Amino acid sequence: MTLADGQDALPPVIAAWFAGRGWHPRRYQLEMLAAARAGRNALLVAPTGAGKTLAGFMASLADLIERPVDGLHTLYVSPLKALAVDVQRNLLTPIAEMGLDIRVETRTGDTPADRKARQRVRPPQILLTTPESLSLLLSHEDSALLFAGLKTIVVDEVHAFATGKRGDLLALGMARLQTLAPGMRRVALSATVADPEAYQGWLAPHGDIETVAVVAGDPGAKAEVGILLPEDERIPWSGHSGRWAAVQVMKEIERHRTTLVFCNTRSLAELIFQDLWAVNERHLPIGIHHGSLSIEARRKVEAAMAAGRLRGLVCTASLDLGVDWGDVDLVIQMGAPKGSSRLLQRIGRANHRLDEPSEAIVVPGNRFEYLEARAALDAIEMGALDPDNFRPGALDVLAQHIMALACAAPFREEDMLAEVRSAAPYAGLGETLFSTVLAFIESGGYALRAYDRFKRLTRDPDGTWRVSHPRFVQQHRMNAGIIVDHPLLVVRFRNGRRLGTVEEGFAATLSPGDTFFFAGLVLEVEKIDGTDLIVRASTKSARIPTYGGARMAMSTNLAERVRHFLHERDQWRRFPDDVRDWLEVQDRRSALPRPDQLLVETFPHEGRHYMVAYSFEGWNAHQSLGMLVTRRMESAGLRPLGFVSNDYALACYGLDPIDDPASLFSPDILENEFVEWVEGSSLLKRAFREVAVIGGLVERHHPGKRKSGRQVTFSTDLIYDVLRRYEPDHLLLKAAWEDARARMTDVGRLASLLDRAQETMLHVRLDRVSPMAVPVLIIIGRERVAAGTTDDSLLIEAESLAETAMRLD
Repeated sequence: MTLADGQDALPPVIAAWFAGRGWHPRRYQLEMLAAARAGRNALLVAPTGAGKTLAGFMASLADLIERPVDGLHTLYVSPLKALAVDVQRNLLTPIAEMGLDIRVETRTGDTPADRKARQRVRPPQILLTTPESLSLLLSHEDSALLFAGLKTIVVDEVHAFATGKRGDLLALGMARLQTLAPGMRRVALSATVADPEAYQGWLAPHGDIETVAVVAGDPGAKAEVGILLPEDERIPWSGHSGRWAAVQVMKEIERHRTTLVFCNTRSLAELIFQDLWAVNERHLPIGIHHGSLSIEARRKVEAAMAAGRLRGLVCTASLDLGVDWGDVDLVIQMGAPKGSSRLLQRIGRANHRLDEPSEAIVVPGNRFEYLEARAALDAIEMGALDPDNFRPGALDVLAQHIMALACAAPFREEDMLAEVRSAAPYAGLGETLFSTVLAFIESGGYALRAYDRFKRLTRDPDGTWRVSHPRFVQQHRMNAGIIVDHPLLVVRFRNGRRLGTVEEGFAATLSPGDTFFFAGLVLEVEKIDGTDLIVRASTKSARIPTYGGARMAMSTNLAERVRHFLHERDQWRRFPDDVRDWLEVQDRRSALPRPDQLLVETFPHEGRHYMVAYSFEGWNAHQSLGMLVTRRMESAGLRPLGFVSNDYALACYGLDPIDDPASLFSPDILENEFVEWVEGSSLLKRAFREVAVIGGLVERHHPGKRKSGRQVTFSTDLIYDVLRRYEPDHLLLKAAWEDARARMTDVGRLASLLDRAQETMLHVRLDRVSPMAVPVLIIIGRERVAAGTTDDSLLIEAESLAETAMRLD
């Protein structure tokens, strides 16, 4: 198809709109239109700034121009509420400029109730929503009527959630939509997809990839990405995600129109904001944006960015996706990027013009993070994205989905199973397991069947399943959702103004008079009032809120590249002098492992004995392994004192030397100690709490009130203890185990680490600390130093350790 042929396919009003701006539709936009004309599903993989949104909607606009309808025509699903709002704004402009009679509206958890009710009676032609809001729409009795004429569903930023539980929910939702509207087309958009065929299978009905056309966007100009080094070109031995660079980062903000400063955690975002504000001598307007801030605070910042009123914005993954501001001309990544795909996604937030390069800077916190940053830049240069791991659909999500559909109408078991199997994550679901899921919704399971409050479904004599009582319909709609927050307290001023939320565990450590950073402010605690943390502004020194959940781990792709850096000495000439010296002294004093080896060093230091294993398998896996190994050390009489870890290494220390590390790393640790540890820790209870809430066993909300996190935890802990005792093979206990293993402990990476240890462990005995051990040992110092003196004391300890490690005698 030539460009001219494609343009001829455009309705005249769209062609005139392009011509009026001196634009031409891009090739891939026309290919997406051609796929729609042919009735095919489509996956568009194109870089940010390539016109993906217009490409996704052009076929819908063309169809609505040529065949106007008054009902719902196109459903757009995004992973973020903010993205839906942003797309609405960007879509309304061309629709208004073309003079089209097409209504576009959003429907998310933030949409007012009266508008939601009106949307079901008189829906817009294009509705922008999230997976959770779609699921709620499907739970209404009129859903069959609402979606009967649906022509297209557009899934934006599909890489962000297809492989997780939200992707499971959306896949099930698409299966139901296909039943209600058999002619519906499926479209997915993404900037970063490593394996398009896997996404074709996820998107297609029944996983039939032949029904999905893959359309590739033009690559555009290569991004200009650099690594920021200290002005003396000496990268710190340790440090908290690039905080050393505050002055240099502020200078970059001064040099550019608008800068996004990405941080990997909300805690770090608060720290970096304070660091930048302290050196903001020109008093430039800078803001902060993360998921724990109130919606009012986030919308205020987003509006200021859209209006060009901010010079810098410190943010987290809350802005990884899609919220696009054309004036952003620099992206800064504080700390190591953790993955090439994530870094590329963030770089794409800058400079939305294909013919001009995006500019980005990575700020490494220490020498290992420099290697990781260099690995990420090399991966981007080679187009090597991080692979996505698809897995079977979660059963707690399936239970929630079945209950949603039961709220809409009674169903036959065989029909429901056939529909569920047409969703790729559940294609292999067996009849027995499906019946177990139904039995769980019917009664809660064997151990809970005596309680009426768990009897949500009833089976009629003719085999039809229906909701047992209308109260369960209301209960479902009030409690549905896949994202289960940690127990939260609302941060408020005394006048009622809401700032956002902090986790209950952090709030429990606070007393009146304590101070902490939040929303870019120093806040002093006045009191805790129920689920509210009442604060006032302060000028005292403060600490940072902590947040639960697994930290981002370095991707396997980057871990493998860093291992190769250590082994391939011809790469070292690309590194700064101090990084090269670090590796050369490590090579002379200890060893540098081959990519397939696990280096383990043992040495004494200040009256303790240390064992450091360099596996590069990520903080989550190392945390789990540290707990297991110290338990083995205890059993072996080695008198362990503790362990610390980062993404690159695990360090265990105790009172006795470790002469045989191989015995501590044997694979049976996963079969024995791992199971005991998970069952005896709070890990499984936390996972059970999540699956119990998602599966509908425990309510987050009652009519007129919301349970506190403590109440939800208490309820789930009681049920957990009952099931552990009387029904250990309960569906939700199995689901909790899967979550605990896969998501919270990176058990797959743990297994590969242990396999590597058995076959290729390289044990080096040293008389003192090695150069590569310095960054992880500093963490022990950080935990010992009193608050308020941390930075100075750590600097002294780091330099002392480094001097000892780098001596060649």
